[in-house]
Amino acid sequence: MTFYRQYGDLSAVVSALMTAELVGMLDEVRSTISDLPLGRARVVELIGQGVRALAEHPLLRRVLDLDPEALLPYVVDRRGSSQEAAAVAIRDEIEAGLRDGSIRPLDPSTATDLLLLTGQSIVLSGRLLSAAKQWDEVLAELRLMIDGYLAP
Repeated sequence: MTFYRQYGDLSAVVSALMTAELVGMLDEVRSTISDLPLGRARVVELIGQGVRALAEHPLLRRVLDLDPEALLPYVVDRRGSSQEAAAVAIRDEIEAGLRDGSIRPLDPSTATDLLLLTGQSIVLSGRLLSAAKQWDEVLAELRLMIDGYLAP
């Protein structure tokens, strides 16, 4: 009963577990890029490494295998907690890049939304890319795309 008092139902448990796992993964990626000198490089690596880590994460893969519809609200209706955490991380690095001059003048909110949605679409298409054995190529092109988009 304690379990159901805390979470209510199984979907709430899965949601809480996914949030904890994915935010933890985001923190790990952020720690690997913290020594990069420019904001633009940190944005490129944050998204490049984050997309790979998310697409390969066993819990997210399992949800995509068993109940992909459970993720649909987070694609079409609203952001979840882990998406909000990723957006904050991306925006922080964009703002740092604007300050250090490595990112062209742009609206940080718009750029954050665009980059988050771009990365999210690749994560959700991970099975297609894995089947075609295109991961390394796609992630290299994603990095080039983001770098070119942000370059002054």
